[in-house]
Amino acid sequence: MHTGIVILSRYSSSRLPGKALRPMLGKVVLAYIVERLLQVVPKEYIVLATSEEASDDPIAVFAQQAGVTCYRGSLENVAERFYQAAATRGWDYATRINGDNIFVDTVVLQQMIALAETGKYDFVSNVKGRTFPKGMSVEIVRINHYAALLPAINASTQYREHVTLYLYEHDGGQAYFYYLNETLPEAAGLQLALDTPEDWDRTLYVMQQFTAPHWTYNMKEILNILSDTHA
Repeated sequence: MHTGIVILSRYSSSRLPGKALRPMLGKVVLAYIVERLLQVVPKEYIVLATSEEASDDPIAVFAQQAGVTCYRGSLENVAERFYQAAATRGWDYATRINGDNIFVDTVVLQQMIALAETGKYDFVSNVKGRTFPKGMSVEIVRINHYAALLPAINASTQYREHVTLYLYEHDGGQAYFYYLNETLPEAAGLQLALDTPEDWDRTLYVMQQFTAPHWTYNMKEILNILSDTHA
């Protein structure tokens, strides 16, 4: 079994322009994400999927500089871009990570990939019910299963834009495994994704508190840092 990771990213963003390549403490956002993922999978199992639009040329340049494979596809049909980025690599499973998820929990990611690679499931997700913070979302889908769903996904603008929405609305029963956060309920739904200037300020504050490599900090430690700000 081979499980790869597709980082979905575009340069244009209405609420936080250029966030993917915006520098924070000496590194751009995508660099932090790639470094976290490299704690779990080798570089050849990571693909940065962006669009063919000229506005996303800087992301392709970043990928080249970082030594990460870049796939360029449709701007609007994100589902097709995700699928093609993974299918061209010959993996069994593809993991979706958004380009604003700077705090991916590496232990959670490892455990979810291990679940997928048992071969028992077509879909493994920690998103349903939002028991994990936003910004720590991990979704892993069997590529052949996603390929079978693509005609239905491509028939809807909403499904094309929201890569996995069809799977949640057409539950696969025992073939779908929902990984729940049962150890830190206070983290449920916490906003840790980078979407607004306020998110940026929060993320910068958290990063400034780190005294060890950023990828060593997990959900509990990040929550503790944020809790201290409200003490």
